[in-house]
Amino acid sequence: MVETVESERVTIRLDHESLNALETLVSSGKYSNISEVMRAAIEQFIERNFSPRHIEKITVELPKGNAVELQRLVRKGDSVSVDDAIRNAVREYLRRRLSPKISEKRK
Repeated sequence: MVETVESERVTIRLDHESLNALETLVSSGKYSNISEVMRAAIEQFIERNFSPRHIEKITVELPKGNAVELQRLVRKGDSVSVDDAIRNAVREYLRRRLSPKISEKRK
């Protein structure tokens, strides 16, 4: 049995450029229709804007090669996700940068 989720209809107006961009995503096969694109965008917006207070969400733009390498590391089991790999890399970077400064302050 397929479970149906109750939903509400919302109508929005878009400029031609935005609509063309959404149609390109649908044409590429990444999404089945514009509604699916909009739902994905809204879910990302909600996730980014309603995260727990102790979490600060940051968008990181990486060269394609770095993103591919991160995905490869995840497949190998180095991290559970690309997000996790990035968190680990940032944590390690901060540890290396801050450790000498903390040691200097203790002297």
